[in-house]
Amino acid sequence: MFRKRNIDMLNGNIAGNMLMFALPIMVSDMLHMFYTAADTIIVGKFAGEIPLAAVGSTGSLCFLFVALFEGLSLGVNVVIARAIGEDDKDKVYRAVHTSAVICLAGGILLSVIAIIFSRSFLSLMSTPSSIIDLSTLYMRIYFGGIIFTLIFNFGSGALRAHGETRKPMIFQVIGGVLNIILNLIFVIIFKMSVAGVALATVMSQAAAAFLTVITLMNEDTSIRFYPEKMAYYHEETMEIVKVGLPAGITGIAFSLTNLIVQSSINSFDSSVIIAGNTAANNLENFVYIGIMGFESAVLTFSSQCYGARKYERIKKIFWTGMFMGVVSMGLIGLCCNIFNTPLLYLYTDNADVVEAGKLRLLYVSGFLFLNGIINIQTNSMRAVGYSSTPAIITLVGIIGVRVIWLSTFFPMHRALEVVYLCFPISWAITAIINGIALAIVHHRVLKV
Repeated sequence: MFRKRNIDMLNGNIAGNMLMFALPIMVSDMLHMFYTAADTIIVGKFAGEIPLAAVGSTGSLCFLFVALFEGLSLGVNVVIARAIGEDDKDKVYRAVHTSAVICLAGGILLSVIAIIFSRSFLSLMSTPSSIIDLSTLYMRIYFGGIIFTLIFNFGSGALRAHGETRKPMIFQVIGGVLNIILNLIFVIIFKMSVAGVALATVMSQAAAAFLTVITLMNEDTSIRFYPEKMAYYHEETMEIVKVGLPAGITGIAFSLTNLIVQSSINSFDSSVIIAGNTAANNLENFVYIGIMGFESAVLTFSSQCYGARKYERIKKIFWTGMFMGVVSMGLIGLCCNIFNTPLLYLYTDNADVVEAGKLRLLYVSGFLFLNGIINIQTNSMRAVGYSSTPAIITLVGIIGVRVIWLSTFFPMHRALEVVYLCFPISWAITAIINGIALAIVHHRVLKV
């Protein structure tokens, strides 16, 4: 049997155990957001509006490139968690080592593609000529070190599947502090502007990735990683892909629509609007902190229970995670709107940029809890073997609705408010369809 873990996902109080699991993830994600915010704040305050807009214009495109591998890291989490629930040590070993192969190959491929084609993609997004050179520079440096981000994500997925959420949090603390220090040095002292921000991000992620690998190499459980034993295991790869590929497609669906939204925003050809959107979008990332730990808990707890055939706990896990996550996310979103002016002034001294940012917060952050509902629903389905269903629903409900909205209503009413309305409308429709699908899946699979 596996040795007793700090967090028992198969027994005991669900709410208490989920909170113990989720809090370190939430702190870890908050720290990640802080050093992402540090990029934006430092470049906005000390380099100016143009560099701030340049960094912000790359956000949707960066997420698009990494979305598939974010999904595959979820697949690693699910496969390892199920194997732990089944008490299959050999399967855990194979999943850990084949995921390392996927991570390294994917990181190299992603770097090559992004470095070569980043400017072409930015041009397709109607990125203004005043910022496209800086945006391209940022992307090329950032993706030159993207393998470190993938290593951290895949490694954290393995640790979390085993109930370890504190160590990834500590690694994010170290990476976050390093990122802020390097930002201050590169941007303020060496005047490196966008290049300094990108380089600081890469170096901080490299530190977090190194610590994650060292931790896995020194584990005394079945998730221990042996670099010399990295290998491709077909069965485990297919299982990771079965869960992770649809999850990656879901992420790509979100990022594609964000690219469409960003292109619509870019079409106003205003660095003030782009900078305001960048600052508000960065603040919205903090709202997501309220759901991230709980959606990860729903995925991991449900996967272990599914492997152990403890089906009666899975519905309880879903509703507990839904309540805790949505309440948390809703409260943070409310605070962002109440304190929007002082929060946005952290990013810029330009009053026009602040006003542009407040408009996005009004129409988007207050409704982000709807996206949280979708994520909890989706992870509950993934955990029990239904990863394609929510991916298809997302393609229809997110991409379909937003494309129709931005290609019909926006040309007739060219206003930022019209662009931002596509977010809550598409979330609401997708959450309703996803909820119906989840009820059917739970009835079919769990039969409890």
